Amino acid sequence: MTKVTVVGAGNVGATCADVLAYREIAEEIVLVDIKEGVAEGKALDIWQKAPINAYDSRTVGSTNDYSKTAGSDVVVITSGLPRKPGMTRDDLIETNAGIVKMVTENVIKHSPDAIIIIVSNPLDVMTYQAHIVSKLPRTRVIGMAGILDTARYRAFLAEALNISPKEIQAILMGGHGDTMVPLPRYTTVAGIPVTELIDKDTLDAIIARTKSGGGELVKLMGTSAWYAPGSAAAQMVEAIVKNQKRVFPVCVKLEGEYGIDDCYLGVPVILGKNGIEKVIELDLNDDEKALLEVSRNHVKEVMSVLDKIGNK
Repeated sequence: MTKVTVVGAGNVGATCADVLAYREIAEEIVLVDIKEGVAEGKALDIWQKAPINAYDSRTVGSTNDYSKTAGSDVVVITSGLPRKPGMTRDDLIETNAGIVKMVTENVIKHSPDAIIIIVSNPLDVMTYQAHIVSKLPRTRVIGMAGILDTARYRAFLAEALNISPKEIQAILMGGHGDTMVPLPRYTTVAGIPVTELIDKDTLDAIIARTKSGGGELVKLMGTSAWYAPGSAAAQMVEAIVKNQKRVFPVCVKLEGEYGIDDCYLGVPVILGKNGIEKVIELDLNDDEKALLEVSRNHVKEVMSVLDKIGNK
């Protein structure tokens, strides 16, 4: 039986669980939260619409009881404080690192063979935290950022070109946030390079909007996004559970790829039943390498904050 756990029954976690159930990606989906009754209530609500939307996935809730998560194939960690207006991702480090550490320890205790997907912010450094706490291979502790960032990028492009978002393929690299590295050279519309269909100024404006995509939503709603992040995490789970061998940008510890060592950055990978089946190395040009280096420096700075806090 395929079993997936989602830790954190807030907006992102509940959306992820809902998508997993609706698409019947797992037979059992366990929602865990620290707030009494919240995970149980949302899991029950999702199960009660199964007859309406015609799916068989069972959703179960738990208040901080990780024994119910035992034997999970994949665990998605969304726990942590969301960003508030005026707050940077870096402001969240100390609090969320402690939460991710505790959650990861509980997850590994009950599901030592699980693949862990991190959604908690700041994404890159929380992936670092979960990796060092879990002591799992880097292929089994991965961060969800690139799918969300490319989705925003593709949505904005589809709007500008007045075409279906289904036609657009794209890769972004680097950290999750203002230093992410969109790659127009690897952006296509039904196989056509996007640069043949859109002028440079418009494309640059879309790239700038993508980089601040999360911040735009925080300003509008007063809290972080959830529909797209939750769906992005569910898509990663599906690729793993169904061994789809999908090519996605995800956050992983680099060990020499792109000339970078010991840094958690978004790069394209093949996702399958073992987690990351392969890290794909693109042949970046000098400008792209320079942007990736800026992103690496930023992520390393944030990683050093975690090192100083000592939450390991």
